[in-house]
Amino acid sequence: MRLFRHENRQQTDQTRRLYARYELAHTAVDFAAAFLFLVGSVLFFWQSLETAAIWCFVLGSVFFCVKPTLRLIREIHLYRIGETDALAKADQIG
Repeated sequence: MRLFRHENRQQTDQTRRLYARYELAHTAVDFAAAFLFLVGSVLFFWQSLETAAIWCFVLGSVFFCVKPTLRLIREIHLYRIGETDALAKADQIG
């Protein structure tokens, strides 16, 4: 089984639910990053809030880094489920 294959997420009800949970987390992280960048941009209108704006950008950047990390973790998780299922089937045959 290979990573980042559409078939991996559609194998069972468990993989579909897992995929949906990761998609919700990915979307929440995406919104958090966008929100922090928006707030940081607005805060730059006032020099006294410049430090807060910078922190918003830094935190938003961290969230943007979390996005591909979540995708990779999701794919590894789906891969492991598929490998476990394949091992269980092989054990039943043997």
